[in-house]
Amino acid sequence: MAKSVRKTDGWKSKQWYSVVSPELLGSVSVGEAVANNPGTLVGRVVETTLGDVMGDFSKQNVKLRFKVDRVGGDTAYTEFVEYQLTQDYLRSLVKRRSSIINLIVDVVTKDGSNVRVKPCSFTIKRAHLEQVRGIRRTMGQIIEERARDLDFDQFIQEILSGKLSATIYKEVKKIYPLRRVEIGKTEVMGKRRLVAA
Repeated sequence: MAKSVRKTDGWKSKQWYSVVSPELLGSVSVGEAVANNPGTLVGRVVETTLGDVMGDFSKQNVKLRFKVDRVGGDTAYTEFVEYQLTQDYLRSLVKRRSSIINLIVDVVTKDGSNVRVKPCSFTIKRAHLEQVRGIRRTMGQIIEERARDLDFDQFIQEILSGKLSATIYKEVKKIYPLRRVEIGKTEVMGKRRLVAA
């Protein structure tokens, strides 16, 4: 007679963990994750919106991605990975007989983190080639300068708050009339790891 095998419920061996946003966004709860080993949570990517993190519905057009970098107790702590405006929102800014000027800028922050920033300027009327070049050059210079002057958290805060977009707008409108400037996407390409002495 075959021996009976006791089946175990896989869910009973798993534990729920509270996932919190990075410190630069207040370490607020952004959801829960389940795992039977906390080590398997490290590296997991969590998606949310700035609206959910801040409790502000007007920020729902900003998508955020965090990555779990450590687990302590029943809490999974994350680091910032990506910021992106929704395509629906960006499309709503496009008007006829106007120009959309995009740029990709790779910068290094004051504390050595590599970040890719994708700004876009929306003009009131169609811009000529020389104006487009001037706008791109100015956007790139401003983003590079701010990255050099700020550490990683401060730089990301300027993007999330809209302060970097406002700084770009103020300077670029001197070249050609603008309707709006947005940071369409920001990606962390490599973050400097601080090693304890």
